[in-house]
Amino acid sequence: MEIQLAMVVLEVRDLDNSIAFYRALGLDVPDPLEGRPVTVHRMGSGVSLLLTTGFAGQYDPSFVRPGGGYQQLLEFYVGEDSEVERMWSTLTGAGYHGRMSPTKTSGPFAAMVDDPDGNVILLTSDEAAQPVSG
Repeated sequence: MEIQLAMVVLEVRDLDNSIAFYRALGLDVPDPLEGRPVTVHRMGSGVSLLLTTGFAGQYDPSFVRPGGGYQQLLEFYVGEDSEVERMWSTLTGAGYHGRMSPTKTSGPFAAMVDDPDGNVILLTSDEAAQPVSG
């Protein structure tokens, strides 16, 4: 069996703030069940995004939140270049920290925004994901 990425788990500080951010991003993140500090959104690709406030600390006694910087980027293809610009404006207009305004990088047209926990969200155009025909 080929190994597949099934889920990205984010240990968040405030579940409601994180749900609001990912909904603003365009994901249909459900409300958590009563008494469970977790919610899961499964994307059309089959990969799930799980937001939780208690898993790592409960099961890993050495868990410590990073003190600064970031270690990963979560990349979301959002559509055409204009959609990257629109999503950037929507998220930064809602008060989320913009890390890199929309620009043509050495690869895709992209922008970066921080979620409420400092995870960097890379917004890229689908155009960048298309294979070059030759």
